[in-house]
Amino acid sequence: MAKGGSKPTQVDRVSETTVRPNDSVFAALDLPAADERLAKAELARAIQRLIAKLGLTQTQAAAVLGGAQSDISNLAHGRLAGYSMERLYRFLNALGQDVRIVVRPKPRTRHEGTVRALIHETA
Repeated sequence: MAKGGSKPTQVDRVSETTVRPNDSVFAALDLPAADERLAKAELARAIQRLIAKLGLTQTQAAAVLGGAQSDISNLAHGRLAGYSMERLYRFLNALGQDVRIVVRPKPRTRHEGTVRALIHETA
């Protein structure tokens, strides 16, 4: 019983979704353009890994990528709203990476096509 002898109040029920490692958190949150958001996040993560692998500061990375230090900070913090896929491709190219776009038929078992970024990292 609650304080003062009154009945306990009913707590609002919260829906819970489990996101597995291969799931998209953007789709789980039912955000618009979830596939594109996930692809951008994967590209940004690849850019950040390359910057770290090269040992670049944000200022040095900005010089290599032709942007401002704040651009690199935004990437590092997942603030990707102002970034097109093409801009992220250019960043990857500037870091010595090939970007390949592959178009193929979707499986019959899926209703809609998807957008994915598959990152192949070398040792």
